[in-house]
Amino acid sequence: MSLPIYRDPSHSTEARVQDLLARMTLEEKIGQMTQVEKNSLTPAEVTTYFLGSVLSGGGGSPTENTPESWAAMVDAFQQGALHTRLAIPMLYGVDAVHGHGNARGATVFPHNIGLGAANDPDLMREIGRATAEELLANGIPWNFGPAVSVPQDIRWGRTYEGFSEGTDLVTRLAIPYLEGMQTPPDGADDRSLYVLATAKHFVGDGGTSFGSPTTPADQPFLLDQGDTQVDEATLRALFLAPYAAAVEAGAMSVMASFNSWNGTRMHAHPYLLTDVLKGELGFQGFIISDWQAIDQISPDYSAAVVTSINAGIDMVMTPYDFRTFIATLTEAVARGAVTPERIDDAVRRILTVKIMLGLFEHPYHDPALLETFGGPAHRQLARRAVRSSLVLLKNENQALPIRRDTPLLFVAGEGADDIGIQCGGWTVEWQGRAGEITPGTTVLQGIRAALSPATELHYDRFGRFETVLDSAGEPHLADVGLVVIGEAPYAEGLGDRADLGLSEQDRGTLLRMRQRSRTLVVLVISGRPLILTDQLPQMDALVAAWLPGTEGAGIADVLLGDYPFTGKLPYTWPRTNDPGAIHRLPASEYGPLFRFGFGLGS
Repeated sequence: MSLPIYRDPSHSTEARVQDLLARMTLEEKIGQMTQVEKNSLTPAEVTTYFLGSVLSGGGGSPTENTPESWAAMVDAFQQGALHTRLAIPMLYGVDAVHGHGNARGATVFPHNIGLGAANDPDLMREIGRATAEELLANGIPWNFGPAVSVPQDIRWGRTYEGFSEGTDLVTRLAIPYLEGMQTPPDGADDRSLYVLATAKHFVGDGGTSFGSPTTPADQPFLLDQGDTQVDEATLRALFLAPYAAAVEAGAMSVMASFNSWNGTRMHAHPYLLTDVLKGELGFQGFIISDWQAIDQISPDYSAAVVTSINAGIDMVMTPYDFRTFIATLTEAVARGAVTPERIDDAVRRILTVKIMLGLFEHPYHDPALLETFGGPAHRQLARRAVRSSLVLLKNENQALPIRRDTPLLFVAGEGADDIGIQCGGWTVEWQGRAGEITPGTTVLQGIRAALSPATELHYDRFGRFETVLDSAGEPHLADVGLVVIGEAPYAEGLGDRADLGLSEQDRGTLLRMRQRSRTLVVLVISGRPLILTDQLPQMDALVAAWLPGTEGAGIADVLLGDYPFTGKLPYTWPRTNDPGAIHRLPASEYGPLFRFGFGLGS
């Protein structure tokens, strides 16, 4: 018995899609347009409702967070999809925004702000491929990344998800990452996409105006999900250009943004979603909504559904009450508010991607890739990325590199020996958290392993070294003090901050270390530039390490002189907390502390 055309890979993608679409009922089509968070359904419900996609939100891991448990969980949902009448595989998606960070034991790369400082397209291509391999080890063929936002106000809690404030640099790095993720390896002739990348968030999410929230009043966001108040020429030049490049490079998934443009929500914007993205730019893939984002369009849920689908949203991320969404869209089609042609267009785009991914031929996880999950090759790549991302902002009195045989070294700061702080948000949990949340090497561990056995190293997270005395019983001065300051983990709007100054604790630790160290080296672990102007004179050396991920030994490699400093600032480093010094639209009247592109060599 011959296979139906849609199951036969010898036919063209277009022929397979058309054959499958012609066999589908409206119920099956709307199921394909529905994406549900894994905690809100069972594999059996994937079968019952013909669901097209399942996702793990931030922290949406299986009960036992291991690679094997991830693979088993995703395969179970996939089995539910394959039990439907037409056996259309579901598409599982996650936010692997700096490696497959939801999974404990995965390789966690530097967040995009650090990769922007590295400015290495070849490195980005390798990271894209490595991330794809770790995703497919778990049966996950869809990554909600890369972010191609161009953040213009570093008070935004998603600044670290953007490679840079510069459009050209964002494009230069996002495209090879996308290509590295999507390009199948040699010999994979039965698929044209390896892992589906997602350019997000369309469009203008990095340019919202401070204090212009359009979210519910009880949400504390100052910039996230706000209004981008610029003219169309600025929107196109600053924010649209990376999407044009991504579409040209083969992007087949774009996520719409929570933000509005001059008062109109992006999820309700047919001009930008359909006329510009699908029409003018020629985007052939599908547009996925953000988390419950269509709900913000209108208090009338039916109106919100109709408006978003007619604007151009093809798949709706409805993490919880998916039954209401399905019933609402079904009713909207019945009364003519959404046409069958619009439904077919959306489903055709979704099915095209599934066939391009080879999901009909390879629906389950790849056991061979479990053997390299979080393995040495990927961790060495991440360590190289860390080395490349470090930016040397000050180096006086030959403070750096630190001599391997330094007699007495004091290390302070909570971030010096905390893998969770190093990794930041979107790591194991949505907001991330401090502590030993995943395997890796901290800054302190990396330095300790590289120092001479003759070096005496002391660590205190608060910089209190009163008990370290010399032979006369007097407080000992360290030859070198290394203090790690910065930010606790956060993600999205919960990281919006009006004040980017150092915490009182960090200021106190820095002052104590200055008093107890002949030479003071300061390492900043943060998702954006922080205001350090008043503290800068206390420092002999200052290094921006961003959010380096699991491979803290890469920092030790450079601090101890095995590799040079090569990173350059991907964002302007402001001098003051004044809004005029921080927001890049319009151009700041204030001189920066360090200009965009600055970085000393070692």
